[in-house]
Amino acid sequence: MSKRSSAKYKLDRRMGENVFGRPKSPVNKREYGPGQHGQRRKSKVSDFGIQLRAKQKLKGYYGDVTEKQFRQTFQQAERMKGDASQNLIGLLERRLDMIVYRAKFAPTIWSARQMVSHGHIRVNGIKCNIASRRCDVNDIIELGNKAKEMTLVMEAQSLAERDIPDYVVPDGTSKITFTRVPKLDEVPYPVKMEPNLVVEFYSR
Repeated sequence: MSKRSSAKYKLDRRMGENVFGRPKSPVNKREYGPGQHGQRRKSKVSDFGIQLRAKQKLKGYYGDVTEKQFRQTFQQAERMKGDASQNLIGLLERRLDMIVYRAKFAPTIWSARQMVSHGHIRVNGIKCNIASRRCDVNDIIELGNKAKEMTLVMEAQSLAERDIPDYVVPDGTSKITFTRVPKLDEVPYPVKMEPNLVVEFYSR
């Protein structure tokens, strides 16, 4: 399991964007980078730097999956038919921890990953503790009995800043169906993601 090793809002400060759309993000007040040199004039960024930033932002949004996992996901997307950047987004959105997050069963991607690893999530009625598992279309994801009463779940479902996307169809408050693999423009990112630059980064 990939563990969050940095401060909660560090990615937001580094990118200068509210990557997760949180109302308490520090970039809502100051968009410059962290540290004593955060406000200095930015120099021109190279093409490599732009591609690296796009990769860091996308990788960070999905809970800082390991570099090995992220590269393997790209390699699989590249082998699939069609646009590699769209395939990459589709594969990332099929991760079980991300579907749990999209379903508003958890307030953050990290808490979603923790819920899965602690055995609180069932896929088609079977307990699953592998956060990186890829779900298939029409898979049913539901909360375990203990999870239904967790404060964390109730907190997530009350969040106003996030809506459940239409490819995750709820059945009550504790069960959803993953109806289709989304395209880039269907994914509710709070900021602009550029998977085409990620493809360029790995294709160098």
